[in-house]
Amino acid sequence: MAKRVKAESPPRSTAARLADAADQRLGIAKAKSLIRKAFPDHWSFLLGEMALYSFVILVITGIWLTMFFRPSESETVYHGSYAALDGLRMSEAYESTLNISFDIRGGLLIRQIHHWAALLFVASICIHMLRIFFTGAFRKPREINWLIGVTLFILAIAEGFAGYSLPDDLLSGTGLRTFEGIVLSIPIVGTYLSFFIFGGQFPGTIFITRLFTAHILLIPGLLIGLISVHLLLIFYQKHTQYPAPGHRNMNVVGRPMIPTYAAKSAGLFAMTFGLLSFFAAFVQINPIWLYGPYDPSQATYGSQPDWYLGFLEGSLRLMPNWTTNFLGHTIVWNVFLPAAFMPLVLFLLLYLYPFLEQWVTGNRKEQHLLDRPRDQPTRTAIGAAGITFYVVLTFAGADDIHTMIFRLSIIHLVWALRIAVWGLPILVFFITRRVCLELQRSDWRDVLFGQDVGVVEQLPDGSYRAPLAQLDAGERYKVTSHDDGPVNPPTPSDLKPRHWVLWTVRRSLVVWDRNHRVRKPTPMEYNVAHRGLWGYQRRHGSKAGRAAGSADDERREELQK
Repeated sequence: MAKRVKAESPPRSTAARLADAADQRLGIAKAKSLIRKAFPDHWSFLLGEMALYSFVILVITGIWLTMFFRPSESETVYHGSYAALDGLRMSEAYESTLNISFDIRGGLLIRQIHHWAALLFVASICIHMLRIFFTGAFRKPREINWLIGVTLFILAIAEGFAGYSLPDDLLSGTGLRTFEGIVLSIPIVGTYLSFFIFGGQFPGTIFITRLFTAHILLIPGLLIGLISVHLLLIFYQKHTQYPAPGHRNMNVVGRPMIPTYAAKSAGLFAMTFGLLSFFAAFVQINPIWLYGPYDPSQATYGSQPDWYLGFLEGSLRLMPNWTTNFLGHTIVWNVFLPAAFMPLVLFLLLYLYPFLEQWVTGNRKEQHLLDRPRDQPTRTAIGAAGITFYVVLTFAGADDIHTMIFRLSIIHLVWALRIAVWGLPILVFFITRRVCLELQRSDWRDVLFGQDVGVVEQLPDGSYRAPLAQLDAGERYKVTSHDDGPVNPPTPSDLKPRHWVLWTVRRSLVVWDRNHRVRKPTPMEYNVAHRGLWGYQRRHGSKAGRAAGSADDERREELQK
């Protein structure tokens, strides 16, 4: 009998052996399903990635700048390339920043890329949070990610302010002087906090070193940790998605992570870096050599902080002069209230909003489909009012510039802004909610009776008719897929008797919200409207049927208004 000869396997390549060894130790093959993870294909989801890529660019350029910056307030005499400041005494921090800008090849470009990336980083987080707020992406089970996002926003503002203050120029020193005044305004403990932060009397001799440590180590470490947790939660909880046919709470419809989404994401990174490089090369920002070194006895004329701190500047300028003495302590309300207490309240409301909305609506189900802003008129109106409040304060932060440009009276402008900062958000709230309600009514009319196609037909009898086209299934699903919210107010059994105050507040909020909603058409209304049978039950049915038909007619008239 012939012996069987065992066929030898072909020799394996080095790459195959390395891949096999890595799989045995790291389980890479098991990650195949993760590589095929679906990502919704919508432009608004790229806002968060833009913030991430801005942060990556900040880290890269920040590492380069760290090699040449000296975080010291020790005095030295400048003899660099910028002749206008030659022979002037200044801190080593300011001198090293001048050297980066004029004496180190590519230093000014990297420094301006770093500054523009910082502005884009905060702006991307802000717009990303607005998208999450208006679409309801903060609802269960994503409350923790919302809390992380708000914390990232606060840390981004702190990181930007720290980096803005490091050069020790006259403009950044003016901002630090304002920060010291805010710290001192905190009742009782303000003086102690100021001495602890600055290491003695302002400006001290070690604050730049402390600020530098926080800017390159403490705050970036917190940002990296929170961003990692944020991304892991997104990966674990899966993405939200906009209503569309086939989009449900239990699935995600989109492009696979590799290669489609990875290629798109890489392209976004390249575009972000290119845009920042373009602005850094052609648009000057923060020319510290024009301001000069910081001198506590001087202040920069027309000084303005970066945009994300403009609302604090505006709140300080609008607050009337108000101080009181209490037990030997002077409480400076005109600084403490607008610059310390007001931001604390605003960020606390941001932290609590998902839980407040959940408490009012009683909706504790998992939500993976996003809302259209018009379908949540109260939430959208609250967001619009908040944006208006922020914009008015930011505008007030440059009131001296506005009076100079537009030849206005500073007194009249300040009083107009004091009225607008409270009156305008209220007005915007009611206008926004009304617009949302009208958009809902327009959607319901399109669902029930068809959409105007922009064509007018003349009939044989000489009359005219505008034909209507029925919405397709996809558009109809987008309009009708949202939740109508709480239908009935809570009853006393919903809360314990000792919580009657909370029960009363919640009941009032539910009734108020329910009375300012447009109920979406029911399946019966849709079927009756499309069969042309409005009023049929009223004309031909029983007494109960006639009553139902009359209710249908009233509902139709309401929707057609």
